Amino acid sequence: MGYAPYLDSVRDLWGGRRVERSAMRKEVERCREALATALSGREVALLCSGDAGVYGMAGLVLEIARGMESRPAIEIVPGLTAANAAGASLGAPLMLDYAVVSLSDLLVPWDRIRRRLEFLAEADLPVVIYNPRSRGRVRQISEAREIFLRYRPGATWVAVVTEASTAGEVREISDLASFTRLEIGMRSVVVVCGSDALRWNDVLLAPRGYSVVSA
Repeated sequence: MGYAPYLDSVRDLWGGRRVERSAMRKEVERCREALATALSGREVALLCSGDAGVYGMAGLVLEIARGMESRPAIEIVPGLTAANAAGASLGAPLMLDYAVVSLSDLLVPWDRIRRRLEFLAEADLPVVIYNPRSRGRVRQISEAREIFLRYRPGATWVAVVTEASTAGEVREISDLASFTRLEIGMRSVVVVCGSDALRWNDVLLAPRGYSVVSA
């Protein structure tokens, strides 16, 4: 079971298994159906992209199961979230402390997201931004940029990675002053580096603090 594009990405694993597709914004119904089907005695795989515990379905499944009188056994299988996939593609921009934040205000009020961005920008942490822009939500990434510019130089490295770890991956490196001119969509993550990040050719690096003597 899962959102249709995620199921299509693993079509080679379907075999003779029953496949149940669902649409975007049907998360609650999808999780309830998965739990009910599992209770009927069937083994169910509820598929997410990235890691199920990072903006995925694991939390919602557990929330629903918590209120059930009887519940099936639940196993959460770790995956690779987009932050780590994008970080590996870019080099090592997340080597020390870092944070992830979503700009989607469907479930979290925008005022709360802005407050989180303020704290993260001031802390000078590398920040990976999920859900940066969609057709109906375009201003949030510009507001996020303005917040970061209050605390970090415009020359701070910023990267946009779209469809990380897929055959269609696109990665672009820019800076805090200019990155919103790049192509950014719902399949993109934006990596805002800390002010001490280094660029070496097409690699971004967050120094961890080791004493390194150049040869």
